[in-house]
Amino acid sequence: MALRFEILGRFNRARAAKLTLPHFVCETPLFMPVGTQGTIKGLTTSQLEEIGCHIILGNTYHLALRPTSELIHEMGGLHKFMNWPRALLTDSGGFQMVSLLHLADITEKGVTFQSPVDGKPMLLTPEESIQIQNRIGADIIMALDDVVKTTITGPRIEEAMYRTLRWIDRCIAAHKRPHEQNLFGIVQGGLDPVLRDICVKGLVDRNLPGYAIGGLAGGEDKDSFWRVVAQCTAALPEDKPRYVMGVGYPLDIVVCSALGADMYDCVYPTRTARFGTALIPEGVLKLKHQAMSNDTRPIDPTCECTVCKKYSRAYIHCLATKEAMGSILISYHNLYYMMKLSRDLHSSIVDGRFPEFVCSFLQKMFPKGDVPQWVCNAMEVAGIDISSCCTPPPSS
Repeated sequence: MALRFEILGRFNRARAAKLTLPHFVCETPLFMPVGTQGTIKGLTTSQLEEIGCHIILGNTYHLALRPTSELIHEMGGLHKFMNWPRALLTDSGGFQMVSLLHLADITEKGVTFQSPVDGKPMLLTPEESIQIQNRIGADIIMALDDVVKTTITGPRIEEAMYRTLRWIDRCIAAHKRPHEQNLFGIVQGGLDPVLRDICVKGLVDRNLPGYAIGGLAGGEDKDSFWRVVAQCTAALPEDKPRYVMGVGYPLDIVVCSALGADMYDCVYPTRTARFGTALIPEGVLKLKHQAMSNDTRPIDPTCECTVCKKYSRAYIHCLATKEAMGSILISYHNLYYMMKLSRDLHSSIVDGRFPEFVCSFLQKMFPKGDVPQWVCNAMEVAGIDISSCCTPPPSS
């Protein structure tokens, strides 16, 4: 095992920890930006360090296609290849089963993809996924799992969950660098609590360095989403990191952290930036809107990032979606916002101020007190009193 996970503070289910990985000492809860092809679109690695990014996520499927894991290995691994001194996590390529399903065929052996580069079939087995990730050299590598959209029901969910458990043993057997890279297993089982429970128990029996909660953020309703997170975090080991895959909305991260999750990743902050949308404490700011054209204020007057110190909404409005500089500036701001959110979650738990932080966060986002019911339900289970920021429903 090539990690240490030390809990520094708690509030009920929420925890703040120090996660020591081969390349960096990270603080959780933490958000990981997605650099599909070994780059966060529009930002340099030194800018990512500047804004306080601890871990970047790379995509095994895309890196294996281009520039190839063999080339990355020859260049000394992905850290050297992309000049990133801090931690890296690579996904297994499994998510592409959902996102590129028209290109994929799933059997017990593995996943056959039609290469988007040259159209040739390409078989990704659990063994091959691990071999590719061993060559890439990330601090955390993910097991290949059988991914199914949560909106699907029926026997396919059960088949995928049991296959995920069979494949974890093949991943463990194929993993040649366990003292340098940490293999995380992924809990599947759709929205079925019984299947999720079987999967958690099966993975925990394998005593892995960390565990991910997969198959969410794919269109399921929010009440189902938080309940799966709550169930899995309650059943996973206290002394290992818990990673909710594909979660990037700030509200979701606050809720999942209250329920005991530690790590998150998503393309959302950078993808939404490319559409001209900035993240602010009140929610989002659409910089393409005409109202921004003569607004001299920064994106967020309370933000300390370079973009908010130097540029007006009016200037960024001119660039948004038209010039590369527009998406670069908004991406920088959005990732700064996410890193600050991570730091604030960590420090508020360590300092014993977590309920106050949650209430302040919700009051800014929902000034009228119209906090969604799913958030109220989740916070009740998390043992956090948010009554001060909720308007009671009108009595009938």
